[in-house]
Amino acid sequence: MAKILIVEDYPVTQRVLSLTLRNNGHDVAVAGDGQEALNFLTGEVVDLMLVDIAMPEMDGMTLLRHLRNDDRFQALPIVMLTASGQDEDRAEALSIGADGFLTKPTSSRELIDTVNRFV
Repeated sequence: MAKILIVEDYPVTQRVLSLTLRNNGHDVAVAGDGQEALNFLTGEVVDLMLVDIAMPEMDGMTLLRHLRNDDRFQALPIVMLTASGQDEDRAEALSIGADGFLTKPTSSRELIDTVNRFV
């Protein structure tokens, strides 16, 4: 079982991702934006993060940059989520240091396969 932090601002997507991951044996925490995720990580250790790109306050790309510039999070697997599926988003995320990329909506099988690849 892995501890996974979902960073997603849309409540329905939070619930769907959380339920899918919990039903597959994972412990799940949720943050509504990048700043909330950074605050969470000051007191918690996670095994993987699923990060939406488009969020208020601090978007996913900014969060990814913060994490990859912090030695504590260099090895943390981070999978980016986006509804746009734009090749530019994928290229930027991977160049910053994302480990994976999923386009929403994603199937439960694809989500679990991706998570299992990294934990």
